[in-house]
Amino acid sequence: MEILLAAAAGFLLDMIFGDPHWLPHPVRLIGFGISGGERILRKFFPKTPRGELAAGAILAVIIPVLSFAVPFVLLWLAGMVGWWLRFILAAVFCYQALAAKCLRVESMRVYHALKKEGLEAGRKAVSWIVGRDTANLSEEQVTKAAVETIAENTSDGEIAPLFYLLLGGAPLGFFYKAVNTMDSMIGYKNDKYLYFGRVAARMDDVLNFIPAILSAWLMTAAGFLLGMDGKNAWKIYRRDRKNHASPNSARTESVCAGALRVQLAGDAFYFGKLVKKPTIGDPLRPVVLDDIPAANRLMYLTSILGLVLFGTVRLLGVLIWNLF
Repeated sequence: MEILLAAAAGFLLDMIFGDPHWLPHPVRLIGFGISGGERILRKFFPKTPRGELAAGAILAVIIPVLSFAVPFVLLWLAGMVGWWLRFILAAVFCYQALAAKCLRVESMRVYHALKKEGLEAGRKAVSWIVGRDTANLSEEQVTKAAVETIAENTSDGEIAPLFYLLLGGAPLGFFYKAVNTMDSMIGYKNDKYLYFGRVAARMDDVLNFIPAILSAWLMTAAGFLLGMDGKNAWKIYRRDRKNHASPNSARTESVCAGALRVQLAGDAFYFGKLVKKPTIGDPLRPVVLDDIPAANRLMYLTSILGLVLFGTVRLLGVLIWNLF
């Protein structure tokens, strides 16, 4: 019950406060650990495919284990003082593992930049939340990039952390966040990370598999509840859920594209190089600026449904455990 209540409290804190820039964030510490660990390990292992694969595998074990162990020990020490301190600390940890309001704030910054300041400001704003080149994007492409970011991160930035927080508390939540952060930093199929980041990328695929499916189902339900095209969302999900190099990323993107009746994804430039990608959804209408707040509404309701679903399963598990 304490895990359930701490996760619910953390969820509410995230919805209210988001991620203030002045507040030290554990994910930034995880990022520093990944960067420092990479520098050290690359010095000790040969620059061969096998050497880089071994170094990356070691990093992919150390960082998540530390990310689990630190909150576990801190919560244990807090519990020695009192249950109330452990609960407060657990709620704060859960709050810092979630990203709904941060995602909304950053994507709406793109919305307001395009609406009030023009295309150049929109390109600059979206460059903070996407990895593609943004200098030559049109207004529709900038908007589409923001919508895609909201859709994809509904799964790995909100539903997946919620899933693991309610499964195993803050320590397991941060284990997941460490793996996901590693994937975002070193899980690239380029010359630098093709072998070094392979284990981290595979771990992220495995940990996100079930949450990504649940995210798509929950988002489809949210689409129906919001009066969007839920039927088309399910149709596009069934058809386009594998239209991505990652086995998980296209699931929520396809639902979002179907619910909004737009086409997402497609070719994009990364570091000056064109990357060919399949499209997701049908171009029943062009992507417009108001699709950004619409995607955020979809993300928020999906998150609420996720909390209700996972919390209910957790509560039933507690009741059954106490009965038997």
